[in-house]
Amino acid sequence: MWLKPDEILLKNAFKLWVTEKDNEYFILQRRRGYGEGGGGLTGLLVGTLDTVLDSTSKVAPFRILHHTPDSQIYWTIACGVTKEEIFQHWDWLQQNIMRTLSVFDSSEDITSFVQGKIRGLIAEEGKSSLVHEDEPEKFREALLRFEKWFELPSEEKLVTYYSCSYWKGKVPCQGWLYLSTNFLCFYSYLLGSEVKLVISWDELWKLEKTSNVILTESIHVFAHGEDHYFSMLLHLNETFVIMEQLADYSIKRLFDKEGFQKEPTLRNPLQITRRGLEAHAKSEQFRTFFRLPKEENLLEVHESFLWVPFSYFNTLGKICLSENYLCFASQDGSQCHVIVPMREVINVEKPDSGSRALTVCMRGKRALRFSEVRDYQRLTNSIRSRCGISASPLHSASSEAIRGECQSLINHFEDNPEDVTLMVGQRDNAKAVSTEALMTVFHPQDMENLDPKMLKEKMKEQSWNIHFSEYGRGTSMFFTKKTRDLIVRGVPEALRGELWMLFSGAVNDMATHPGYYTELVEQSLGTSTLATDEIERDLHRSLPEHPAFQSDTGISALRRVLTAYAYRNPKIGYCQAMNILTSVLLLYAKEEEAFWLLVAVCERMLPDYFNRRIIGALVDQAVFEDLIRENLPQLVEHMTDLSFFSSVSLSWFLTLFISVLPIESAVNVVDCFFYDGIKAILQLGLAVLDYNMDALISCHDDAEAVTILNRFFDSVTNKDSPLPQTVQQASGGSNDRASNFGVDISELIREAYEKFGHLRSEEVESSRKRNKLYVIQTLEDTTKQNVIRVVSQEVRFTASELDEVYYLFKRQHFLSCYWTMKSPALLHHDPSLAYLEQYQLGFQQFSTLFFLLEPWAFCPVKSTLSLWVFRLIDENRDGLVNFKEFCTALDTVYGGSFTNKLKFLFKLHLPPEDGVIRKSPERGRGKVDLQAYLKQWQNEILKKEETIKDLPRINQAQFIQFSKTLYNIFHGDPEEESLYRAVAHVTSLLLRMEEVGRKLQEPSSPPASSKPAPASAEGSPAEDTTTSPDSTDTSSSQTSQDTPGSELSEVDWSFSFEQVIASLLNEPAIVSFFERPVDIQSKLGQAKAAQLKLKIQK
Repeated sequence: MWLKPDEILLKNAFKLWVTEKDNEYFILQRRRGYGEGGGGLTGLLVGTLDTVLDSTSKVAPFRILHHTPDSQIYWTIACGVTKEEIFQHWDWLQQNIMRTLSVFDSSEDITSFVQGKIRGLIAEEGKSSLVHEDEPEKFREALLRFEKWFELPSEEKLVTYYSCSYWKGKVPCQGWLYLSTNFLCFYSYLLGSEVKLVISWDELWKLEKTSNVILTESIHVFAHGEDHYFSMLLHLNETFVIMEQLADYSIKRLFDKEGFQKEPTLRNPLQITRRGLEAHAKSEQFRTFFRLPKEENLLEVHESFLWVPFSYFNTLGKICLSENYLCFASQDGSQCHVIVPMREVINVEKPDSGSRALTVCMRGKRALRFSEVRDYQRLTNSIRSRCGISASPLHSASSEAIRGECQSLINHFEDNPEDVTLMVGQRDNAKAVSTEALMTVFHPQDMENLDPKMLKEKMKEQSWNIHFSEYGRGTSMFFTKKTRDLIVRGVPEALRGELWMLFSGAVNDMATHPGYYTELVEQSLGTSTLATDEIERDLHRSLPEHPAFQSDTGISALRRVLTAYAYRNPKIGYCQAMNILTSVLLLYAKEEEAFWLLVAVCERMLPDYFNRRIIGALVDQAVFEDLIRENLPQLVEHMTDLSFFSSVSLSWFLTLFISVLPIESAVNVVDCFFYDGIKAILQLGLAVLDYNMDALISCHDDAEAVTILNRFFDSVTNKDSPLPQTVQQASGGSNDRASNFGVDISELIREAYEKFGHLRSEEVESSRKRNKLYVIQTLEDTTKQNVIRVVSQEVRFTASELDEVYYLFKRQHFLSCYWTMKSPALLHHDPSLAYLEQYQLGFQQFSTLFFLLEPWAFCPVKSTLSLWVFRLIDENRDGLVNFKEFCTALDTVYGGSFTNKLKFLFKLHLPPEDGVIRKSPERGRGKVDLQAYLKQWQNEILKKEETIKDLPRINQAQFIQFSKTLYNIFHGDPEEESLYRAVAHVTSLLLRMEEVGRKLQEPSSPPASSKPAPASAEGSPAEDTTTSPDSTDTSSSQTSQDTPGSELSEVDWSFSFEQVIASLLNEPAIVSFFERPVDIQSKLGQAKAAQLKLKIQK
């Protein structure tokens, strides 16, 4: 590798380096302790220095120096890991540089020329290099060490590296931590003791920052049942964040099969960089905080002050700019933030060129004034350019008119700061859909009703109207502490749908996708999928007590929304609990609004909740357990096993308490959820347990605890709810109890915010990431146990052997995904598949793993024979092999009887039925051929055990190949010679038997055969004993009727399996070979060591 010329002195260096070659201007040196001669104690010391110190000259075993005869200064210009690599550089210098140097007169000119040439070579390499880090020279050196020490495939992308200590037992090892796209690696070499650690990110169970008496602060990694601690990191927090991001990226790509199509920095695993990961993390945090669509990325951040008219002061914060949104969040603790869609912006003006201020003018006579913006000119240009792209044609006008309107707004804004009407927004007049919110249809409000509850409802509406007049309404509204206070008190029925849309960000989704929902409904209705079947089954289970869902109006709306979403997102499709949530959304929002609210909940606010494995809900349950330990220590002391709360709280998270609380109380919880996200649900869960603390501590078993909680939820009321009793009938049975000891939902929510409002969204997100690793691996472990339990009933392997085979099978599956975006495993992933088929191998992955594990070494990688094995065990012919099919084949070759092993080899050489790979029935969108599923299941149920009489005959070419396969199997065996003779004897015997059979039947045979040869037909053995020549041999057989010998040589012959097995049974050497037990444990150990290396060689 060429290096940036670096000046060194060789006064004391000759003790560490040995000169291999030299000339007038260059010296090639080898590091002591490497290569020939070893190095003894010097080699050990040098190796230790190479690991601990960060210098290329002390790491690479070979280097080239440049010098001039009249100078004592030397320059390092190249280094290499191998002698071949450094010799290539040396030869290049001899051929391209040495002749040129003779034309220079001075040493300074020679050195300057050499340095310039080397820098030019480095720059040329950099154009195609994957190195894009801040210090490319040091990173190149680290990359060299990484490739040398760990011998990973060349495609593996090193992201970053750190110096640290790794604790092996109670002894720290100083070395280097390397973080790449797919692996966490550590290397240390101290006085002859080498420590090398390679862990793939998909194998991590825990990743957390810890501290104890010995280690003040360290990073704890748990994988393969072992704990690993890394300390003495100069930038521990930075290191941990990068590790967390890489682990999260690996989980999303390998377990969730996410393609990152909308994120170019993460799309290609071969191009992952630290900057890309940091940008992705910041964009994700930005989208989560401001509830923006997944397409938005954080592009610019500017620190500034924002004039807040309702408080009459400037608040310090940050302006965050994405493709379609301008957002601001305060930093001074006032909890103020505002979101401005670019479609709302008319123009941007700078009131005074010297003030570093700018004013953003929006529709509806609204404006935001930012001051003390350091790079205000860049921000202004960015907003203007994006407004030009996103501006609506309905509001297009001449630049003069816009400029005049904005200037008048600015002048009025400066002269009348108390005039807050400038900040008042107008509610968007979204295009009405065919249905209204179901609550307005089935429970219209009586404006003349003077009932106390209705009066209180009017007071709530008035409070919100005052809030709107001060803080704005609709998009671009200010979100402050007062907004949260109003949410906690309860949202008026009339405003609930509007505020849900605003707080969730669904209002922006709907505004930017006009007509999208209508198109989805038209495309999805009438389709027949597994999701639509489940939807139809659950329609009448969705809030059946509510009048809206006792009529076709509500049921039809629910069907359209759920079916449209299943069509939009087949990865999720439909999951139980979505019907309950959507029912509540339809009560307060129009049908199209309910659809976009469902999108916001499933894809942004509750990620991974609504899928087959409900990973998101399980992760939040783990977060909930952690919060219980931190905030309710008394409960933890009494109930050490907190898994009880996980099982009880699952429905709380999946349905946002809708399934356990009366509907009039549950909607208040949904209000808080849309404003504060999952934090609101966690707070309320803690408040529920805290409220029932004494009763839970005194209970004796889980059943009693469940009863206590159910009784509590039945007693929760909403004394301010204006809903009639027909809607509240679900809780009517407990009204008497509620009047005695019930708790009001508003008081419960207020208590949750007062006691547990200190929870920060950032802490919740961090805890989510930390617990997701453990939840995913626990589910994977459960899946493995289920698979092994099923497969163990059909094979002879022990549970521990199956466990190791499963590990290799799953690892081979992931190896196909590590360095490509288009692996068969990713392209054919179907989350709806049973656990037995979650991991499958295509032909290339299968051939590699089968080559490592099969006992006879007869099946090279990607060989024709390997393809035949793959074709044979791929029972459903979908081009993929699952774990059960793989183990069945291994079981046959390892533990099968002599007959079964020979039958397996015999069937390899039979042609396929149709030679066509059938794809599995399509899932997700469109129609599914349910008949195909039923037929497949029926065939599996009625499948009878195959006998040797059911096997077709093999013809001449197939038998010859069968014999070759036997020779390959016996190659290298101690009894190879006797086995070869036995095969030759069997072959000769079978040919003689066939010849005798033909002669006996020759008189009765017609002179010219007109029948087609049944060589590959599945007829009875009796009919296939003599086969007539096929059409291609007819003419030749007729011309040689007078010469029987010639006729026999031209005519094809075939054998049945019964003939083959009978002949082989007469050879003791062959029988003993196939009946000889084979130790699979040694094969498994060899496969683990060679699996990754085989990938490198390919």
